[in-house]
Amino acid sequence: MPTAAAALAGIRIVDLSRVLAGPLCTQLLADHGADVIKVEPPGGDETRGWGPPFVSEGTSAYFAGLNRNKRNIALDLRSAEGQAVLARLLAGADVLVENFKAGTLARWGFGDDRLRQEFPRLVHCRITGFGVDGPRGATPGYDAILQAYAGLMSVNGEAEGPALRVGVPIVDMVTGILSVSGILLALSERERSGRGQLVDNALLDTAVSLLHPHSATWLASGTVPERTGSAHPTIAPYDTFTTRTGPLFLGVGNDRQFRSLVAVLGRPSLADDHRFASNPDRVINRAELSAIIGALLAEHDREDLRARLLERGVPSSPVHDVGETLTDPQVLHRGMVVEHDGYRGVGNPIKLTRTPATVRIPPRDRGADTREVLRELGYDDADIDRLTRGDADQRSCASVDGHAVSHHPGRDGQRDEST
Repeated sequence: MPTAAAALAGIRIVDLSRVLAGPLCTQLLADHGADVIKVEPPGGDETRGWGPPFVSEGTSAYFAGLNRNKRNIALDLRSAEGQAVLARLLAGADVLVENFKAGTLARWGFGDDRLRQEFPRLVHCRITGFGVDGPRGATPGYDAILQAYAGLMSVNGEAEGPALRVGVPIVDMVTGILSVSGILLALSERERSGRGQLVDNALLDTAVSLLHPHSATWLASGTVPERTGSAHPTIAPYDTFTTRTGPLFLGVGNDRQFRSLVAVLGRPSLADDHRFASNPDRVINRAELSAIIGALLAEHDREDLRARLLERGVPSSPVHDVGETLTDPQVLHRGMVVEHDGYRGVGNPIKLTRTPATVRIPPRDRGADTREVLRELGYDDADIDRLTRGDADQRSCASVDGHAVSHHPGRDGQRDEST
């Protein structure tokens, strides 16, 4: 578990979140030494069942990618005794992270007023879909819903095709990263004031913030942006092209780079063509330029061309698949694939030189640390025996109201209370 040398050593986080944004946030913090206690309902985080593939029985690759370096306890927060355990957890915590549907915590007795009064130093990170008030406040939200609602889908895809969802859950993931920032800001401010505060993050806010440069274009001109495929809306050539040996992405950001590109391609006169002399000219005449550049690139070997472009300072890259990326020498050199005790995952992108992120424990089974954590909270063995027991099929299951609960992952009563 965390060592004294870690950047966040001594910070305890109670993680009530499920699915993606919250678990990603707390994993990034746990990698940097925070003591994260993940609290799962008796039926477990629904993403445990999001497979195949599964890395072990009852644990999907999806779940494993977001929940390393955390201790794990199982509690039924709908019961009075479960709520009593949560109160003890919060009394010793620095941060609470949750993504319940608005009003759920209050219904369980942990409204904003109680959190402020009873736990004044607690930083409460709340992740919702649309926020908790306003015209759509308290509306449930999921990544793809927010991609559609906030306009991200409208600018993703080919011009002649339909609007498309971005191929990764980008709204959830960036919300998780922004939540890390918000928590660290609040902890920093607490050093001065001695008080915690609410970090109020909504998927909607994240999605709108990701609209640049399309949002800037609309705010400046009132022009509704159109889909441009992999091409950049305000830079050219900035797109994927086909070479003789595979797709290559060109990212030509200025006139010097364009002049170098066409020189490498054997057509230096294109840099002086009035249609392509400056970036605004190239954007206006994008279709003509793409046809010319595409025909020239089709005659070249991708790796040879990429090396020659690199020598001239022209940004380009082969279009890798996921497997090529996760075996790439530079990716491995940067520590972005980690292995520990049979666990394999994506590394932490937040690099610190003196106190680097570490992988210490793989994702834990549901409820694996319930007894240990309850003992730390002051419960004796008799209390712990009463509060915990395994269900009939031997899956770990905490039942703090004294009744065994057996649910399939993702089908417990708390599922509908997520963001």
